[in-house]
Amino acid sequence: MRRRAWLTLGAVVLGSGGVVTYAVARPPAGQEARPKRPVKVYDLTLTGTSSGRRELPRTDTEQFSLLGVTWTGGARRLAGTAQVRTRSVATGEWSAWHDLELDVDPLDKPGPKVRGASEPVWVGPSDGVQVQVAHRDGTTAALPKGLEVNLVDPGVVTAAETRTTESAGFVMDPSPGATDSASGSAEPSDPPAEPTDTASASPADTVTAEPTDTVSASPTDTTPAATETASTSPASPTTSPTPTAAPTPTAPPSTAPEPPIRSRTDWGADESISPEAPEYNKDVKAVFVHHTDGTNDYTCDQTPSIIRSIYAYHVQVSGWKDLGYNFLVDKCGTLYEGRKGGVDLPVFGAHTYGWNRESAAVAVIGDHTTTTATGAALTSIARLAAWKLGQYGADPAGTVQLTAGATQKNLFGKSFTTGSLYTFDRISGHRDGFNTECPGGLLYDQLPTVRTLAAGPVQGLKVTSVAGGASLSGSTYYTRGAVTVNWTASTPGSLISRFELLADGKVAATAAGTAASASTTLAPGVHTVAVRAVHQSGRTATTAALTVVADTTVPAFTTAPKLSLRTGAVSTTAVPVTLGWKATDDKALRSVQLLSPTAATFGPTVTASSRTARPGAATTWSMRASDYAGNSRTVSSSFTPVILQETSAVRSGSWTARSSTSYLGGKSYSSGSKGASLTWTFTGRSASWVVSRATTSGQAYVYVDGTKAATVDLKSATTLYRQAIWTKTWTGSAKHTVKIVVVGTSGRPTITTDGLVYLK
Repeated sequence: MRRRAWLTLGAVVLGSGGVVTYAVARPPAGQEARPKRPVKVYDLTLTGTSSGRRELPRTDTEQFSLLGVTWTGGARRLAGTAQVRTRSVATGEWSAWHDLELDVDPLDKPGPKVRGASEPVWVGPSDGVQVQVAHRDGTTAALPKGLEVNLVDPGVVTAAETRTTESAGFVMDPSPGATDSASGSAEPSDPPAEPTDTASASPADTVTAEPTDTVSASPTDTTPAATETASTSPASPTTSPTPTAAPTPTAPPSTAPEPPIRSRTDWGADESISPEAPEYNKDVKAVFVHHTDGTNDYTCDQTPSIIRSIYAYHVQVSGWKDLGYNFLVDKCGTLYEGRKGGVDLPVFGAHTYGWNRESAAVAVIGDHTTTTATGAALTSIARLAAWKLGQYGADPAGTVQLTAGATQKNLFGKSFTTGSLYTFDRISGHRDGFNTECPGGLLYDQLPTVRTLAAGPVQGLKVTSVAGGASLSGSTYYTRGAVTVNWTASTPGSLISRFELLADGKVAATAAGTAASASTTLAPGVHTVAVRAVHQSGRTATTAALTVVADTTVPAFTTAPKLSLRTGAVSTTAVPVTLGWKATDDKALRSVQLLSPTAATFGPTVTASSRTARPGAATTWSMRASDYAGNSRTVSSSFTPVILQETSAVRSGSWTARSSTSYLGGKSYSSGSKGASLTWTFTGRSASWVVSRATTSGQAYVYVDGTKAATVDLKSATTLYRQAIWTKTWTGSAKHTVKIVVVGTSGRPTITTDGLVYLK
């Protein structure tokens, strides 16, 4: 990463001769801490030559990160459009035009100093602004009086922020001519005067409202002087004595756990600017979800400064008594306390016009008109709503009747009449109660997911595998006793109370809500195993039961490994044999393995394999049978193939000796004489006669222990040597004789014999 450090000096001349010097700095990250800097608010008057348009041309400003447009009269609506564009401190580039949200909830009882206002927009560190406001096309009504753009610099307040190098900052040096004055207004009634820094605007920035402007607000509404002002609050959060108020209610317990919530101190609230005591509702019947509008490109370490800016805008610009939202959450899922009074109490907020008296609200920081909220944010909303509603025994997935506090319509055109009851989801969007796009179409579409997350049961629960020594055969798992069950769920672990591993319907093991596996040991026998997820609401979800067999019985070889000679090519190093066996298991045989003299693995139904054995030496054949539970048994047998040359046979009739490297031992016997014979005597359990074959080869009779056993034709389309052409196997080892007799086949009487092989 490339690091840069640069410094640009400049000055802004304010009215009354005041000069504010500033430096824009970007030192290398982590090399120096940021000094604390107070929150500041700057008010710039909009000008115009007609009653239907007001604007502010591109104007250099002090640093700010949030802005909005306000006007005289808290009950007055601006029937038109308000657009802003800003210049980035970091890049010096101007942004595209941004439409401000003007459908802002009025206060239930706006005081005379409360101003009408757009929703504020976070734009990040900026030092220039341009604004244009126009009445709605087709209307002739004049715009409200006192139109201003209000800029908020969140400053550097919290200890965490001083340890973070910002991308651009101001070092403020107030001029000697700047003085403090008291201004501000309350919601719903006026608070005591609040200390603010005030400086008159320079002549170039000062515009007087046009005489043709009219306003339909109450007679108590007044138009402030059209000047640029700067309001400051201390750089460190302060706590003011709580004014005398009604007793604070007792926080009821909840059916759901309280999620982590960062306090007002954590985001640097200056309590001195909102000294009024909080007001409380009787309960919380519903939670309304909002978004704050503005960019989604903020980093989560900027969240405290964003909340501070909204707080300053609500209190110092709009004239409210405190931040309107009860809670805020950023895209990382971090929850913050909004309006003061106690996160566990039913604090009366200013968020959803006509419905504040029976509800609480959480605002997602960002704009979710074209972007969905993050999974982390949805999870935190669900946890918060479950906890708040659980304090009053309410089901987050249910509905409730709320009493309308105002006569109005919502975004969908539904009409409400003051004092009448209307049905709402316990978790509703801002637009359900007021004519606004908030919380943005895509976040609104995610509210069913939030309700399910909050209310349960756990979604997407499924077993992914059974391990710990268990193996699957068909639809049944087998184990010697130990099992480890692995699972997944789409519901975040923070909303899950616990997982339970069930064996035969009873809890065999318990795991945390963030776990993904659990283990237990089963007694021998057939069992059902399942996973049950317990949502923090108490609702449960259970996977389909799996069949698990606990088996400690080892497999058996009902037939031990044995060899028998088979047909095929014979050499002095390899004799063709068949290895046979039979293994069984009382539950499920998995495989049989040949361990020596070579390695091979066979399926559970295989009982024979064609192999070769070295003649003249005893060879041990070891095999292991294994079941699906992991039990196994190993058995071994030893066999010796022996080659008997034709010279060892008893001969009768005429035989001719032949020599060739193609013959076993380099020699063989041939005879075309009818009735000529060779007889071998041996003790063993299997025998094979080895011959040479050709197109002119004849036939022979084979006698075993004096009884004719077969007539063998040695004819072959190709010449073959050392071929085991006939075999015989007995159940056990014993003394036997094998006699070969020449048939004297017409036209091809000759046979060539290359010996006899037997197993002992």
